[in-house]
Amino acid sequence: MDIIKKIEQENMRMDMPAFRSGDTVKVHLRIVEGEKQRIQVFQGSVIRLHRGTTGGTFTVRKISEGVGVERVFPMNSPFIDHVDVVTRGRVRRSRLYYLRQLKGKAARIKPRGNY
Repeated sequence: MDIIKKIEQENMRMDMPAFRSGDTVKVHLRIVEGEKQRIQVFQGSVIRLHRGTTGGTFTVRKISEGVGVERVFPMNSPFIDHVDVVTRGRVRRSRLYYLRQLKGKAARIKPRGNY
Protein backbone atom coordinates (compact mmCIF):
# COMPACT_ATOMS: atom_id res chain seq x y z
CA MET A 1 0.00 0.00 0.00
CA ASP A 2 2.84 2.39 0.70
CA ILE A 3 4.08 2.06 -2.86
CA ILE A 4 0.69 3.10 -4.27
CA LYS A 5 0.47 6.12 -1.95
CA LYS A 6 4.00 7.14 -2.88
CA ILE A 7 3.19 7.03 -6.61
CA GLU A 8 -0.02 9.02 -6.01
CA GLN A 9 1.89 11.68 -4.06
CA GLU A 10 4.35 12.09 -6.94
CA ASN A 11 1.51 12.76 -9.40
CA MET A 12 -0.45 15.18 -7.19
CA ARG A 13 -0.54 18.92 -7.94
CA MET A 14 0.07 21.15 -4.96
CA ASP A 15 -0.51 24.47 -6.76
CA MET A 16 -4.32 24.22 -7.05
CA PRO A 17 -6.18 26.99 -5.17
CA ALA A 18 -8.93 26.16 -2.70
CA PHE A 19 -12.34 26.45 -4.37
CA ARG A 20 -15.80 24.98 -3.79
CA SER A 21 -19.06 24.49 -5.63
CA GLY A 22 -20.59 27.81 -6.61
CA ASP A 23 -17.27 29.57 -7.16
CA THR A 24 -16.53 31.13 -10.54
CA VAL A 25 -13.14 30.03 -11.82
CA LYS A 26 -10.90 30.61 -14.82
CA VAL A 27 -9.19 27.41 -15.93
CA HIS A 28 -6.13 28.11 -18.09
CA LEU A 29 -5.59 25.09 -20.36
CA ARG A 30 -2.51 24.29 -22.38
CA ILE A 31 -3.72 23.38 -25.90
CA VAL A 32 -1.37 21.62 -28.32
CA GLU A 33 -2.09 22.22 -32.02
CA GLY A 34 0.47 20.49 -34.17
CA GLU A 35 3.78 21.71 -32.87
CA LYS A 36 2.48 24.94 -31.37
CA GLN A 37 1.13 25.43 -27.86
CA ARG A 38 -1.30 28.05 -26.63
CA ILE A 39 -3.28 28.82 -23.49
CA GLN A 40 -7.09 28.71 -23.68
CA VAL A 41 -9.22 30.05 -20.83
CA PHE A 42 -12.47 28.36 -19.77
CA GLN A 43 -14.40 30.53 -17.29
CA GLY A 44 -17.53 29.34 -15.53
CA SER A 45 -19.16 28.21 -12.30
CA VAL A 46 -18.00 25.10 -10.49
CA ILE A 47 -21.07 22.86 -10.24
CA ARG A 48 -19.39 19.73 -8.89
CA LEU A 49 -16.24 18.67 -7.05
CA HIS A 50 -15.18 15.05 -6.89
CA ARG A 51 -12.40 14.77 -4.36
CA GLY A 52 -9.78 12.10 -4.54
CA THR A 53 -6.07 11.58 -4.54
CA THR A 54 -5.25 11.21 -8.21
CA GLY A 55 -8.78 10.69 -9.54
CA GLY A 56 -10.26 13.98 -8.35
CA THR A 57 -12.24 16.05 -10.86
CA PHE A 58 -14.23 19.27 -10.98
CA THR A 59 -16.99 20.26 -13.39
CA VAL A 60 -17.24 23.83 -14.71
CA ARG A 61 -20.35 25.16 -16.47
CA LYS A 62 -20.59 28.26 -18.66
CA ILE A 63 -23.10 29.71 -21.10
CA SER A 64 -21.65 30.17 -24.59
CA GLU A 65 -23.81 31.71 -27.34
CA GLY A 66 -26.93 30.87 -25.30
CA VAL A 67 -25.98 27.21 -24.95
CA GLY A 68 -24.82 25.66 -21.67
CA VAL A 69 -21.39 24.05 -21.89
CA GLU A 70 -20.00 21.82 -19.15
CA ARG A 71 -16.49 20.49 -18.96
CA VAL A 72 -14.96 18.03 -16.51
CA PHE A 73 -11.34 18.71 -15.56
CA PRO A 74 -9.07 16.25 -13.75
CA MET A 75 -7.53 17.94 -10.70
CA ASN A 76 -4.04 16.65 -11.42
CA SER A 77 -4.02 17.11 -15.19
CA PRO A 78 -0.72 18.31 -16.67
CA PHE A 79 -2.72 20.21 -19.33
CA ILE A 80 -4.08 22.64 -16.73
CA ASP A 81 -1.67 25.57 -16.57
CA HIS A 82 -3.31 27.19 -13.56
CA VAL A 83 -6.72 27.98 -12.05
CA ASP A 84 -7.83 31.44 -10.92
CA VAL A 85 -10.78 31.95 -8.56
CA VAL A 86 -12.74 34.95 -9.87
CA THR A 87 -15.59 35.08 -7.33
CA ARG A 88 -16.70 32.91 -4.46
CA GLY A 89 -20.34 31.93 -4.42
CA ARG A 90 -22.70 31.21 -1.53
CA VAL A 91 -24.61 28.00 -2.20
CA ARG A 92 -26.34 25.54 0.09
CA ARG A 93 -25.50 22.30 -1.64
CA SER A 94 -22.46 20.69 -3.17
CA ARG A 95 -23.94 19.57 -6.50
CA LEU A 96 -25.44 22.45 -8.48
CA TYR A 97 -27.14 20.40 -11.18
CA TYR A 98 -30.30 22.52 -10.82
CA LEU A 99 -28.50 25.32 -12.72
CA ARG A 100 -29.01 23.31 -15.91
CA GLN A 101 -32.72 24.16 -15.93
CA LEU A 102 -32.32 27.85 -15.01
CA LYS A 103 -31.74 30.72 -17.44
CA GLY A 104 -30.66 34.33 -17.20
CA LYS A 105 -30.93 36.06 -13.85
CA ALA A 106 -32.41 32.99 -12.19
CA ALA A 107 -29.11 31.16 -12.71
CA ARG A 108 -27.07 33.72 -10.76
CA ILE A 109 -25.17 32.66 -7.65
CA LYS A 110 -24.98 35.06 -4.70
CA PRO A 111 -21.45 36.10 -3.73
CA ARG A 112 -19.87 34.96 -0.49
CA GLY A 113 -18.71 37.72 1.84
CA ASN A 114 -15.13 36.68 2.57
CA TYR A 115 -12.57 36.45 -0.20
